[in-house]
Amino acid sequence: MSEKTLSPAAPAAGDAAASSAAAPVAGLARTPLCFVVDEENSIRHFVSLILQGTGIDTMEFADSAAFRAARSAYPPDIIMLNVSLDAGDAIQSIEALGRSGYPGALQLMSNRGSAVLENLKMIGEQHKLKMLPVLKKPFETSAVQKIVSELKLGHAHPATARVGLAEAMQNDWVEFWYQPKVDMRRKQLAGAEVFARVRHPQHGVLLPGSFMPGADEATLLTLAERALVEALKGGIKFAKLGVNLRMAINVSIDALVKLPVGDIVRAHRPEAEAWPGIIIDLTEEQIVKEITLACDQSKKLAPHNVRLAIDDFGKAYASLTKVKEMPFAEMKLDRSFVTACGTDKVNAPICKTVIDMAHSFGSLAVGIGIENAADLTALVSMGCDLGQGFLLGQPMPEERFIALLKQRVNVRPANVVNVGAPAMAAAAR
Repeated sequence: MSEKTLSPAAPAAGDAAASSAAAPVAGLARTPLCFVVDEENSIRHFVSLILQGTGIDTMEFADSAAFRAARSAYPPDIIMLNVSLDAGDAIQSIEALGRSGYPGALQLMSNRGSAVLENLKMIGEQHKLKMLPVLKKPFETSAVQKIVSELKLGHAHPATARVGLAEAMQNDWVEFWYQPKVDMRRKQLAGAEVFARVRHPQHGVLLPGSFMPGADEATLLTLAERALVEALKGGIKFAKLGVNLRMAINVSIDALVKLPVGDIVRAHRPEAEAWPGIIIDLTEEQIVKEITLACDQSKKLAPHNVRLAIDDFGKAYASLTKVKEMPFAEMKLDRSFVTACGTDKVNAPICKTVIDMAHSFGSLAVGIGIENAADLTALVSMGCDLGQGFLLGQPMPEERFIALLKQRVNVRPANVVNVGAPAMAAAAR
């Protein structure tokens, strides 16, 4: 996450809105900023992680007094203010913001009763503040994402925009984002998966559905090679922070066969002996059709510390049970099994069966698409090893991922960063 310098020359938070010198010129592009005020460390980190993933910088404060005394280069676009048992503290902050003419949005969040929160909201409105509907704790990732979307902050993903992958690559619009992969038992960051994005000059950031359809084989092969190189380079940058992460990319089995993976890894891999290697994800559908080829590739790449994983695992596992040897490092559960596994009485046992199946093959089970606390808790109880999803962190640009590591860095003996723990702790509440 981006770290803001609290300069003595900059306005205090309570006065930031009143200082035209500190505020950027209207229309000038800058990264949106949010102040997150909550005495609970896990909640602050959880909210910040979600906001950072949507392209919003954050500053965190453990109490309202620290928030009121803080200084920033420009006023925040939104303040997420917790209301504790001492509502008077929140009232002081609201009144200070009102006196300064704060122009941004104020989001109250709390587990207090509705009457207290609505009263505080009314006080804010009396001070001419832009008060958002009260956010009751505990809340899910989607609640924060909805707030960001309604305020039109952060990254936008136009559903109608379309661009050709070849055109995007020729114009150097393609970039690679990183999504955290969390060790579910240790509650620590264990790796990151690389995803392609297109930053279009008119349409903004586009998801794969806007540029992958219709791409020819040669262009897809070039994209796969670039993804591998970027993952290796990213691993080197993260290692310089003292964090060794196993990176993962998605490629087709055709591209895997054609790419000189060994040569690329030798040319770009980190020199550190503790390098954890690369994971290459292949879909279960491809592996079922080309199981012998996939197994051969897995054995061929193992000496280079490149391991294969089965993506969307579970729907065709009956076909894979016939294979005596499954040399795959990870099996990523099909998203349909993960969704509602914490509440659906039909889905839960299926999810547990798939996790056990992965373990029987000697592979790590990875839950993907984790978006709510109930599913996270259920996956941990089922013995799922690793997890990915918006609850634990969204895909984010490289510079944001590095900034997040710098702010959260807490290197342990195994060189794993305790980034995922705050989100998991918050989600478990």
